[in-house]
Amino acid sequence: MHATPVTPTPSTIPSLDERKDEYRNAMARLGAAVNIVTTDGPGGLAGFAATAVCSVSDSPPTLLVCLNRASSAYPAVKANQVLCVNTLEGGHADLSRRFGGKTPAKERFDGANWSLLETGAPVLDDALVSLDCRVKTVSDGGTHDILICEVVAIRENDGGQALIYFNRQYHTL
Repeated sequence: MHATPVTPTPSTIPSLDERKDEYRNAMARLGAAVNIVTTDGPGGLAGFAATAVCSVSDSPPTLLVCLNRASSAYPAVKANQVLCVNTLEGGHADLSRRFGGKTPAKERFDGANWSLLETGAPVLDDALVSLDCRVKTVSDGGTHDILICEVVAIRENDGGQALIYFNRQYHTL
Protein backbone atom coordinates (compact mmCIF):
# COMPACT_ATOMS: atom_id res chain seq x y z
CA MET A 1 0.00 0.00 0.00
CA HIS A 2 1.32 3.43 -0.91
CA ALA A 3 0.27 6.50 1.08
CA THR A 4 -0.61 9.68 -0.74
CA PRO A 5 0.83 12.83 0.83
CA VAL A 6 -1.76 15.35 2.01
CA THR A 7 -1.15 18.96 1.11
CA PRO A 8 -2.59 21.28 3.74
CA THR A 9 -5.08 23.85 2.53
CA PRO A 10 -5.07 27.37 3.98
CA SER A 11 -8.09 26.48 6.13
CA THR A 12 -6.21 23.54 7.77
CA ILE A 13 -2.99 25.43 8.57
CA PRO A 14 -3.03 26.78 12.13
CA SER A 15 -2.69 30.54 12.50
CA LEU A 16 0.57 31.97 13.77
CA ASP A 17 -1.02 32.73 17.16
CA GLU A 18 -2.36 29.17 17.46
CA ARG A 19 1.07 27.76 16.64
CA LYS A 20 2.75 30.13 19.13
CA ASP A 21 0.52 28.88 21.96
CA GLU A 22 1.04 25.27 20.87
CA TYR A 23 4.80 25.85 20.77
CA ARG A 24 4.87 27.45 24.23
CA ASN A 25 2.91 24.53 25.65
CA ALA A 26 5.31 22.08 24.02
CA MET A 27 8.33 23.93 25.42
CA ALA A 28 6.80 23.76 28.91
CA ARG A 29 7.21 19.99 28.59
CA LEU A 30 10.94 20.31 27.91
CA GLY A 31 12.58 20.10 31.34
CA ALA A 32 15.63 22.30 31.79
CA ALA A 33 18.09 23.47 34.44
CA VAL A 34 17.31 26.88 35.91
CA ASN A 35 20.03 29.51 35.73
CA ILE A 36 20.48 33.07 36.89
CA VAL A 37 22.45 34.97 34.26
CA THR A 38 24.15 38.09 35.61
CA THR A 39 26.16 40.97 34.18
CA ASP A 40 27.89 44.10 35.41
CA GLY A 41 30.03 46.77 33.80
CA PRO A 42 29.55 50.05 31.95
CA GLY A 43 25.95 49.09 31.08
CA GLY A 44 25.09 48.49 34.73
CA LEU A 45 24.18 45.60 37.01
CA ALA A 46 21.46 43.24 35.76
CA GLY A 47 20.35 39.64 35.81
CA PHE A 48 17.62 37.34 34.58
CA ALA A 49 16.39 33.77 35.03
CA ALA A 50 17.01 31.48 32.07
CA THR A 51 16.51 27.89 30.99
CA ALA A 52 17.67 28.53 27.41
CA VAL A 53 21.34 27.79 28.10
CA CYS A 54 23.39 24.96 26.63
CA SER A 55 26.92 23.83 25.88
CA VAL A 56 28.30 24.50 22.41
CA SER A 57 31.91 23.28 22.57
CA ASP A 58 34.61 22.29 25.04
CA SER A 59 37.44 23.61 22.87
CA PRO A 60 37.29 26.48 23.52
CA PRO A 61 34.75 26.18 26.34
CA THR A 62 31.69 27.84 24.84
CA LEU A 63 28.03 28.03 25.69
CA LEU A 64 24.86 29.48 24.22
CA VAL A 65 22.49 31.79 26.12
CA CYS A 66 19.21 33.09 24.69
CA LEU A 67 18.15 36.55 25.87
CA ASN A 68 14.78 38.14 25.15
CA ARG A 69 15.25 41.58 23.59
CA ALA A 70 12.31 42.85 25.71
CA SER A 71 14.08 41.81 28.94
CA SER A 72 15.04 44.57 31.38
CA ALA A 73 18.53 42.98 31.44
CA TYR A 74 18.99 43.22 27.67
CA PRO A 75 20.57 46.72 27.47
CA ALA A 76 23.08 45.91 30.24
CA VAL A 77 24.14 42.56 28.74
CA LYS A 78 24.47 44.14 25.31
CA ALA A 79 26.61 47.01 26.66
CA ASN A 80 28.73 44.94 29.08
CA GLN A 81 29.45 41.99 26.74
CA VAL A 82 30.09 39.77 29.79
CA LEU A 83 27.85 37.47 31.77
CA CYS A 84 27.91 34.70 34.33
CA VAL A 85 25.62 31.68 34.10
CA ASN A 86 24.84 30.54 37.66
CA THR A 87 23.14 27.12 37.69
CA LEU A 88 20.70 26.98 40.60
CA GLU A 89 20.30 24.30 43.23
CA GLY A 90 17.00 23.01 44.58
CA GLY A 91 16.66 25.64 47.31
CA HIS A 92 16.86 28.57 44.88
CA ALA A 93 13.27 28.63 43.55
CA ASP A 94 12.49 31.97 45.28
CA LEU A 95 15.68 33.50 43.86
CA SER A 96 14.68 32.33 40.40
CA ARG A 97 11.23 33.88 40.78
CA ARG A 98 12.83 37.17 41.83
CA PHE A 99 15.09 37.21 38.75
CA GLY A 100 12.26 36.06 36.49
CA GLY A 101 9.76 38.69 37.60
CA LYS A 102 9.44 42.45 37.68
CA THR A 103 11.68 43.02 40.71
CA PRO A 104 13.96 46.05 40.13
CA ALA A 105 17.43 45.01 38.92
CA LYS A 106 19.43 45.90 42.03
CA GLU A 107 16.87 44.34 44.42
CA ARG A 108 17.13 41.01 42.59
CA PHE A 109 20.59 40.54 44.08
CA ASP A 110 19.45 41.10 47.70
CA GLY A 111 19.33 38.11 50.04
CA ALA A 112 22.08 36.10 48.31
CA ASN A 113 25.87 36.14 48.51
CA TRP A 114 27.74 37.23 45.39
CA SER A 115 31.39 37.45 44.44
CA LEU A 116 33.43 37.95 41.27
CA LEU A 117 35.69 35.82 39.09
CA GLU A 118 37.31 37.31 35.96
CA THR A 119 34.73 39.34 34.01
CA GLY A 120 33.12 41.33 36.82
CA ALA A 121 29.74 39.64 36.34
CA PRO A 122 28.26 38.60 39.71
CA VAL A 123 28.84 34.97 40.71
CA LEU A 124 26.26 33.35 43.03
CA ASP A 125 28.36 31.87 45.83
CA ASP A 126 26.16 28.81 46.39
CA ALA A 127 25.28 28.02 42.77
CA LEU A 128 25.92 24.44 41.66
CA VAL A 129 28.24 25.82 39.01
CA SER A 130 29.03 29.31 37.76
CA LEU A 131 30.37 29.91 34.26
CA ASP A 132 31.95 33.34 33.85
CA CYS A 133 31.86 34.36 30.18
CA ARG A 134 32.65 36.92 27.52
CA VAL A 135 30.08 37.31 24.73
CA LYS A 136 31.79 36.42 21.44
CA THR A 137 28.97 36.55 18.87
CA VAL A 138 25.31 37.52 18.77
CA SER A 139 22.77 36.09 16.32
CA ASP A 140 19.14 36.94 15.62
CA GLY A 141 16.73 34.44 17.13
CA GLY A 142 13.37 36.10 16.51
CA THR A 143 12.31 37.78 19.76
CA HIS A 144 15.62 36.75 21.33
CA ASP A 145 19.33 37.26 20.74
CA ILE A 146 21.41 34.09 20.71
CA LEU A 147 24.61 34.83 22.59
CA ILE A 148 27.62 32.61 21.96
CA CYS A 149 29.82 33.00 25.02
CA GLU A 150 33.38 31.90 25.74
CA VAL A 151 33.81 30.59 29.29
CA VAL A 152 36.81 32.25 30.95
CA ALA A 153 36.38 31.01 34.54
CA ILE A 154 34.42 28.28 36.34
CA ARG A 155 33.42 27.80 39.97
CA GLU A 156 31.85 24.51 41.10
CA ASN A 157 30.23 23.65 44.43
CA ASP A 158 29.84 20.12 45.76
CA GLY A 159 26.51 18.67 46.75
CA GLY A 160 23.02 19.97 46.26
CA GLN A 161 20.35 19.02 43.79
CA ALA A 162 19.64 20.83 40.55
CA LEU A 163 16.63 23.13 40.22
CA ILE A 164 14.68 22.09 37.11
CA TYR A 165 11.77 23.83 35.43
CA PHE A 166 9.22 21.47 33.87
CA ASN A 167 5.53 21.88 33.04
CA ARG A 168 5.61 25.45 34.42
CA GLN A 169 6.74 24.27 37.87
CA TYR A 170 10.02 23.94 39.76
CA HIS A 171 11.37 20.48 40.60
CA THR A 172 14.62 19.19 42.07
CA LEU A 173 16.77 16.51 40.56
